[in-house]
Amino acid sequence: MSDKDKSRSRIVPDTSVIIDGVLSSLIESGELKDFEIILPMAVLDELQSQASKNKEHGFRGLAELKKIRSLSSSRNIDISYRGDKPSLDDIRLARSGRIDGMIRDFAKSVDGILYTADYVQALVSEALGVDVKYIAAKIETENLEFERFFDEKTLSIHLKEGTRPRAKRGKPGAFRLVNVDNKPLLRDDIEGIIKEISEATRVSEQSRTEIRAEGALVIQMGTYRIAITRPPFSDALEVTVVRPIVKLQLKDYKLSEKLMEKMMKSAEGILIAGSPGSGKTTLASSLADFYNEQEKVVKTFESPKELQVVPEVTQYGPLEGDFEKTAEILLLVRPDYSVFDEIRKSKDFQIFADMRLAGVGMIGVVHASNSVNAVQRFVGRVELGMIPNIIDTVIFVQGGSIHKVYELSLSVKVPAGMTEADLARPVVDVKDFNTGTLEYEIYTFGKENVIVPVSSIAKKSAGIGRLAGERIKEMVSRFDPMAEVEVISDNKVIIRVDRDVMPRIIGKRGAVISDLEDTLGLSIDVESKLASLGREIMFDLKETGNSIDLIFKKHVIGNLVNIYVENNFLFSATAGRKGKIRTSKSSDLGKSLVNAILANRDIKAVLQD
Repeated sequence: MSDKDKSRSRIVPDTSVIIDGVLSSLIESGELKDFEIILPMAVLDELQSQASKNKEHGFRGLAELKKIRSLSSSRNIDISYRGDKPSLDDIRLARSGRIDGMIRDFAKSVDGILYTADYVQALVSEALGVDVKYIAAKIETENLEFERFFDEKTLSIHLKEGTRPRAKRGKPGAFRLVNVDNKPLLRDDIEGIIKEISEATRVSEQSRTEIRAEGALVIQMGTYRIAITRPPFSDALEVTVVRPIVKLQLKDYKLSEKLMEKMMKSAEGILIAGSPGSGKTTLASSLADFYNEQEKVVKTFESPKELQVVPEVTQYGPLEGDFEKTAEILLLVRPDYSVFDEIRKSKDFQIFADMRLAGVGMIGVVHASNSVNAVQRFVGRVELGMIPNIIDTVIFVQGGSIHKVYELSLSVKVPAGMTEADLARPVVDVKDFNTGTLEYEIYTFGKENVIVPVSSIAKKSAGIGRLAGERIKEMVSRFDPMAEVEVISDNKVIIRVDRDVMPRIIGKRGAVISDLEDTLGLSIDVESKLASLGREIMFDLKETGNSIDLIFKKHVIGNLVNIYVENNFLFSATAGRKGKIRTSKSSDLGKSLVNAILANRDIKAVLQD
């Protein structure tokens, strides 16, 4: 490649030397003398097209053109735009080299020197006989401008035009947002930082673009996760850089022996929950390394890839932008465990469930304000009865440590707070792992899935039961001083009284009991103290030799009589021809009667209707 001997050189730059800032650097350094710059319209239109799509290259290139024009004015350099404008087809096929081809043809037509920082463009131009000068851009991949805001305690930095740069510093659970510079950042300051990041990403093997959308760009650069946003998506140009500051092993969490045993032997559906910055991803990384040490094949789902794991653990992103396709590949790879970092969308929850039901041990990471909310995010997305088969362990992380561990199981029962046996249904029990205490129940109520805190029901019912029982006893004591009150729920009670008292407490057409219900705000059922159907009858008790005789009136002869000792059923017998029921003192029933007589306990006889 050689420069032609001319009295005044014509330089034709392509997009690469504009975007990389090579041409402006050459002008500023004074290396270019006695020349004119001819900018192809194809370069301007391509940069405009990229900027209109909110792509970083477009904004950076247009800013560079503005800088070149300013330098040209101060240094008396001629600059002009010439050539044909590219068509829509040309711009659409830019990735295929259409625009590069137009620029090469233009440089040849004006007898100019094509300046490029694109090695492929230089090779093609040389092959076609176009006079070309290849200038490799010097790109820094270390000690970038944004890194000066970090220290060993910095989790993230937040840079926004027109505001002072801020950083989150401290430790998990105790971060503070502080200003790291008193000077507000100008747009040019942030554009320079973005330019450095973009260039380093393009050449560094440790960097990759994770998300590219209109107005937003997410880059993973080593351990740094960088989010860049532009108007109109954000109200101003902003750069947020996050990095993990702690790398832990599972033993550092000081898990109980019981939990460690579960992790090693039976935990295969693990959900890690917590608020942003609580240490969820750090724990997920520790679990991935732990299972790798247990000679398990471990893979990850990540976007962006920010788990700090050993090289043996392969990190996968969304294949062609879709985690479902990633899951299809992983099932062929047959991992023992997969870590799904940041389950967000409904489709992510379904993929997690499908992988778990396929027999793969799954570790999921979700944002949640508490551990039960993490389970709730699965409710409605998968069948309720399948949740314990998908999730068996929920770990809530707070302040970088494990704050709560739940285990899930499925049972068929009447939920807490309900009383009727026909209300039994499948219930997901959420228990504290360490104590085994049932804390939440998840079940279908009507058409809705509900999560009910069991402890609050028990506490509420106990309080209501005590107060309601005392109040009701006080109110019904005028009917039966020995009335029994059983609180069934917070809105229903049962009153048990002697059978002859029942008409008085119910009242004519239920008037008395209705007044009681209105006064207490409760539903009241009135029952006889004796559980069997019938009416209480009088009898005489007579002791003769080895027998005890119960003697009834003539109308009882031949009828079945139930005998109770203080409302506890003892036996049934038929009254004989003389209206007598005889029991041997040596029999078990006789001994019970003798003991009741000696203890002066209440003995009742009920005639079976």
